[in-house]
Amino acid sequence: MEKIVKIWLTDSEIWIQTEDGKTASEKFADYPRLKYATEAQRKNYTADDFGIHWEELDEDLSFEGFFQKKNGCLLYRLFMEHPELNASAVARRMGISQSLFAQYISGTKKPSEKRLNEILTTMKEIGKELMAIKTDVEDSEHPLITA
Repeated sequence: MEKIVKIWLTDSEIWIQTEDGKTASEKFADYPRLKYATEAQRKNYTADDFGIHWEELDEDLSFEGFFQKKNGCLLYRLFMEHPELNASAVARRMGISQSLFAQYISGTKKPSEKRLNEILTTMKEIGKELMAIKTDVEDSEHPLITA
């Protein structure tokens, strides 16, 4: 990975520049947490050798991802089509590095078939848990959870 020497924000994108002058950007609109963040929240990032991190927003972008063509992989489509999903929370639930999980989503790294199945199984389990929520609040002990 080339060394990143400059990071800057516009109203709609975050830009990076490499040591040899190459530039690339990511649109805030492609990342719901960044899309709906305030300007102050967007400016409150840290960077390391691998990427940019917004701790308050629970969002990470890898530098490699800036230069990769978005291939529309399954995980990328899933998280872009469902911005209510929290990729970092799913990674924590699975015990996967959040950085690695972000690379799976961006297509920078490809999960093995076994790992992809584990991710999809976890997503389905979350869906089942959500489907188990009752709308009837008569159960005073646990009004929203079914037995």
